[in-house]
Amino acid sequence: MEFMSGVTGSHLFNLIMIPVQVLIVFFTLYYFVLSMFGLFRKHEEKILTPEKSFALVVSAYNEEAVIGQLVENLLKLDYPKELYDVFVVADNCTDKTALIAKEAGAIVHQRFNAEKRGKGYALEWLFHRIFKMEGKYDAVIIFDADNLVNQSFLVEMNSKLCQGHKIVQCYLDSKNPFDTWVTNSFSIAFWLQNRMLQLARYNTGHLSNILGGTGMCIDMDVLKKIGWGATSLTEDLEFTMKALSYGIKTTWAHDAVVYDEKPLTFAQSWRQRKRWAQGQVDCAVRYLIPLLIKAFKERRIMYFDAAVHLFQPALTLIATFFMFVNIISALQPYYSQIFSVVMPWSGWQILSAISLVYPLAVLALDKLPWKAYIGLILYPIFIYSWIPICFLGFINRNDKEWSHTLHTRSIAIEEVELRQKKVSTN
Repeated sequence: MEFMSGVTGSHLFNLIMIPVQVLIVFFTLYYFVLSMFGLFRKHEEKILTPEKSFALVVSAYNEEAVIGQLVENLLKLDYPKELYDVFVVADNCTDKTALIAKEAGAIVHQRFNAEKRGKGYALEWLFHRIFKMEGKYDAVIIFDADNLVNQSFLVEMNSKLCQGHKIVQCYLDSKNPFDTWVTNSFSIAFWLQNRMLQLARYNTGHLSNILGGTGMCIDMDVLKKIGWGATSLTEDLEFTMKALSYGIKTTWAHDAVVYDEKPLTFAQSWRQRKRWAQGQVDCAVRYLIPLLIKAFKERRIMYFDAAVHLFQPALTLIATFFMFVNIISALQPYYSQIFSVVMPWSGWQILSAISLVYPLAVLALDKLPWKAYIGLILYPIFIYSWIPICFLGFINRNDKEWSHTLHTRSIAIEEVELRQKKVSTN
């Protein structure tokens, strides 16, 4: 190729390709080692005596199809009713969300603000109102309107808070995993993340978990001290990193489960994931370097791991660049092949093997039904679609316009629990 004809051009290309390969090798090995900690459950001593009081908070925008089932579900949890209340902030709603939530038993606050739209702003507004109820609640727990919750949820969160943890993330399951191939793929991705990343981080005993947007429990004193302030497109990731910058890590509650509605169509999932990618790039710009500096100054791996997590969109872009270079045979003589030196197989063969074995291992360990395995057929399409999404997330990183994901799957918690019982008995 013409630009490789000179010594300088070839040398420069090699200088670019060496760190690209080193990064890919490092991240592959890093996540491979980390995921090994997700293959088991540690024994946990739980505090079962109810002590903590909770404000259960739901931000809802035009969620009349699903809000009633969630509120009814939350008010029937296995926890003393005098120790928790359910709040719904009906944010810029034009439907019957507020009315349905109130009739179901929630304390409803209506908010109208055309400029500051989105979940982060709605939560900030509601938190200030809850702060005025001085000393009434020990913690807040954030849910999405499309959620359903397992009966022991508050028992699990109470135990974590009594053990001294300040921020807790629950297990994120799916309430409609087998509606379409998209919901199946989305569910598999969440099941993988729950075990191979979240549980794995918790099992190390040294890393911070990552908040997942819903089922997030935050100690009231922490919330008042550092403030919410998470108004980006990924408010969960933003608050995780903000708390870490104060030295406060997030822990994991594997037995506290939220059932989340997954998008039914590929177009819906594309829009949602694009928003996530934009938000992650935004958070990476603000927090990645400070967390790396903090990691080296304090010599604590949890800050380094958080920075590694924030680097994922950039890694996707780098790996895609390497993949295209690697399939152009004319370019291969012009750079040193790090993979062939470090690994007996090429890095992509190892990545392919891991991407096949990991989902199978998770489905088997979590005893998921046979329908989940069928979803693995189209799962690669879902995963590789992250490549253009990450590119778009980087390009549109300055676009802060919030987009709403439509929720329509009106399912009662009893239906989800029945499905879970069938799985456990098979």
